[in-house]
Amino acid sequence: MVQCEMCGTETSSPKTIKVEGAKLDVCSSCTEFGTEVKQPSSSSSSTKYSTDSGSSGSGSGSAASGGSTSSSSSAGGSRRQDMFDDMDELATDYDDLVRNAREDAGLSQSELANELNEKASLIRKIERGDTLPSDQVQSKLESFLGVDLSAEGGSAEDSEWSGGSATGSYTLGDVVKRKD
Repeated sequence: MVQCEMCGTETSSPKTIKVEGAKLDVCSSCTEFGTEVKQPSSSSSSTKYSTDSGSSGSGSGSAASGGSTSSSSSAGGSRRQDMFDDMDELATDYDDLVRNAREDAGLSQSELANELNEKASLIRKIERGDTLPSDQVQSKLESFLGVDLSAEGGSAEDSEWSGGSATGSYTLGDVVKRKD
């Protein structure tokens, strides 16, 4: 039995309808809320959530047998790469670095803002730690003040943490600190 994606009732023969651009599997009483979508008989309704465009799912949410996707992280211990891997991490004390470099150069906040062609309020917010500098402002600050605002390697929490076993599997006891 499949659950209707509109009302939640159990139905043995769901119909696929389109409601404002979204395809939904609904019961026969909810088909009036959209237009029915005719699907080819070879494809299954479970493939609409699949990330592999060439697969035809079997209804259990399993990956295609081709195995070309990298969505499972259990094989080989590698994880899927995302957009954050390519980004530079900002140092946690970026505000102090900017303030100290500005003071060492003998500039006021407004003078630094004029040199960088930015607003003085932005420099104040960055030095207080209220806002993160955009990539463009970060590169301007780094080149003008001669500082490096990117974090070295991982965060301090990652490098200080030494838990787990040699096999790479962790238990709750490796992560939790007890308050006895």
